[in-house]
Amino acid sequence: MRIIGIDPGYAIVGFGVIEYERRVFNVIDYGAVTTDAGTDFNTRLLEIYNDLCVLFDRYKPEAMAIERLYFTTNQKTAIAVAEARGITLLAARQRNIEIFEYTPLQVKNSITGYGKAVKKQVQELTKNILKLPEIPKPDDTADALAIAVCHAHSCGSQLSRLAKT
Repeated sequence: MRIIGIDPGYAIVGFGVIEYERRVFNVIDYGAVTTDAGTDFNTRLLEIYNDLCVLFDRYKPEAMAIERLYFTTNQKTAIAVAEARGITLLAARQRNIEIFEYTPLQVKNSITGYGKAVKKQVQELTKNILKLPEIPKPDDTADALAIAVCHAHSCGSQLSRLAKT
């Protein structure tokens, strides 16, 4: 199964494309879609949409795993991030890519076995799981890969298979 993980944002959208077959991970690509701070917000949304469409068309993922938004500290950016996330969902839906959402707690639990793990632990274990030489930068990219791995673990579980039948 080819999965694209997305860490949504409007300045940086992290992405990670992996394949998961028979409990084996293969990293296809990862990186970030970025927009400039001085650019009109609506133009930034268009740039994100266009860049994600290119990624979806290039890699043709079967599933998109995206972080479910959860804001406790920085509520000033919540609406802007939600709008950028909506653009991401639209681009995926237009291509009939299945969409799966995971909370930060679910991602942490899937990667580390502990829902309150710190970001560095999640990044280090994601690097190890995917056999990467170093933790991808920026952090949004590492987070996107962790989200993709979380979905791979979830879709491969017996409970997940039973729920589909």
